[in-house]
Amino acid sequence: MFELFKIGFLSFQFLDLVDIVIVSFILYKLYTLLKGTIASQIFLGLMIVLFLSFTSQAANLKALSWLLKFITDIWIIAFIILFQPEIRRLLVILARSPIFRLSIKPESSLFAQIIADAAYELSQHQHGALIIVIKSSGIRGFAETGELLNARLSKDLLTSIFFPRTSLHDGAVIINNGMIEAARCTLPLSATTVLNGESLGMRHRAGIGISEQADVLSIIVSEETGGISVAEGGVLIKGLSKEALKKKISKGTNTTQNKNLKEKIFASIKEKFGKNFVKQ
Repeated sequence: MFELFKIGFLSFQFLDLVDIVIVSFILYKLYTLLKGTIASQIFLGLMIVLFLSFTSQAANLKALSWLLKFITDIWIIAFIILFQPEIRRLLVILARSPIFRLSIKPESSLFAQIIADAAYELSQHQHGALIIVIKSSGIRGFAETGELLNARLSKDLLTSIFFPRTSLHDGAVIINNGMIEAARCTLPLSATTVLNGESLGMRHRAGIGISEQADVLSIIVSEETGGISVAEGGVLIKGLSKEALKKKISKGTNTTQNKNLKEKIFASIKEKFGKNFVKQ
């Protein structure tokens, strides 16, 4: 069906062309995401072996096909084991993509105000803090390294947790859907130790590290300077004011976008069904 040409016993159809284009695009995107890492070289080697395996199967070279398939299976397992961080980063990037994000979790602007007020008060007293706001995917494994609270978010509770003499101040607080899920959590450190010629402390490295591995927003208050920073997607922005922090949290958690999207959907439905439509 839709045969384009035929060479010997091999026939090339239109669906084969579509299949090749889609697979080539996926492999190209995978390579661009892994480019610059050690995994990219292993990935290229794996692609060469897969190409030779496909060619040998098409030519019906059974012994060579079996050997290459055996090597490919071992290579794929080794690739997954050796390059877990790169693969995890790839999956996080895919999860952040609007194409793959099937559900949207709106974060109330009230929560953004509470977090911004708490961070600003902590910065005024130079009390170090690390607040992680979950955007789309949970980080239950990291939450379980600390004390599970599942408490309602409030400014007083946040500032109390990070008061230097409390037992929960050392570590990160994780906020999920307007609830303080856990405190005193241990997070992975980023490999980045210096930014713009300035050495990064453990708190900043942890904030960047978790933002590299999960779809979260990290709010960091420096104990030395009282400065407020935000890490998102592995990128650190320093020196934020209270208002700038509030806007960053609101934007990062899609508050404004979700509200506008709901209003557009409602307006569209109302226009389609007329004035008799009543919003439930």
